[in-house]
Amino acid sequence: MARAVRATRIQRASWTLSPDISSTPIARHLVRAQLTDWGYDGESDIAELLVSELVTNALLHGRGVPVITLSFREGTLRCEVEDENPALLQVREEPDNDENGRGLLLVDMLSRSWGTDRTRAGRPGKAVWFELPAHPAYQAS
Repeated sequence: MARAVRATRIQRASWTLSPDISSTPIARHLVRAQLTDWGYDGESDIAELLVSELVTNALLHGRGVPVITLSFREGTLRCEVEDENPALLQVREEPDNDENGRGLLLVDMLSRSWGTDRTRAGRPGKAVWFELPAHPAYQAS
């Protein structure tokens, strides 16, 4: 008896940003445009907010140029922001003040899951990522 095997389609987009604060609104625009292109009908506002937090964090506390990778697979939207600082991040239980320390708390509260990983060989640093449930209205061709 033959079994049907369903291929899993992964959609992926990646961008290298400049290492200055003007990259944060550019990152939000890139994410919104890509989600629109993929037909994402979920919470794109949340994805934009969270990518904004991760990019800003990479620009203020990371090293090198940030790289964003957005992927969609089996109902999950994943966003990774890489930088060249190898120090892994942790959520602060209580932010220092009104200006600092709230970004990762937002990521923690609004995402399905999040974390940090070391980057692949050949690129020192870390990737901070989050995942959101996502249901595109159609499959991009």
